[in-house]
Amino acid sequence: MDAWLEFARGPLFRLSFGVMMLGLLRILLLDLYGAWEAYRRAGDKTLPWGYIIRRTLVWFFPFNKVLKGRPFYSICSILFHIGLILVPVLLFAHIQLWQSGVGISWPALPKPVADWLTISTIVFALALFIGRSFSRMSSFLSRKQDYLWPLLLLLPFVTGYVCANMSVGASTYQVTMLIHILSAELIFVLLPFTKIAHCILLPFSQFVSCVAWRFPADTDDAVCTTLNKKGAPV
Repeated sequence: MDAWLEFARGPLFRLSFGVMMLGLLRILLLDLYGAWEAYRRAGDKTLPWGYIIRRTLVWFFPFNKVLKGRPFYSICSILFHIGLILVPVLLFAHIQLWQSGVGISWPALPKPVADWLTISTIVFALALFIGRSFSRMSSFLSRKQDYLWPLLLLLPFVTGYVCANMSVGASTYQVTMLIHILSAELIFVLLPFTKIAHCILLPFSQFVSCVAWRFPADTDDAVCTTLNKKGAPV
């Protein structure tokens, strides 16, 4: 089991992390290229930077949208995403791995805060899964992966909490830690190929959207020609 843990912590971690970074970089470059093509063909090349920044901040902090539509689901989603991002990045044990591997580190969350965020992330993930399962609107719009993702994202949080806070036997600890590492690495590999990539690429989405919808100057004429309405009175 020690050999499996060393392999999972070492070569397999580097491979899965590399796949994630290259996959996200590919998406980013394709989006930026598409935005550049849209900008090059646009008739109006003036970009509303103030609007783009405001829209990005709204999506980062969507509190003004919480009370519209489904407030309970929205609050659970916001709090789930906060823990989902902060715990893996700011957990002391994870930072130690980075420091021992590549020699870099950053401030960590206090352990009580990290534990509270871990538990809240687990609770909110279950709430999202239950809400999606029993909401008629969510069920209609959801695909199979939308149900599986919260459960998969739960796995490293549950196993990590068990390893960090519960007294278990040595063999149970090793098995649980292996599941913790492998589930996180599976998320790394899947992330660039699913809609969860929006967690990483969100700052660029509003820029790409604003640029992509700036139609070329001759769009009206092209649409009228296609509809055989060229020259028709408005």
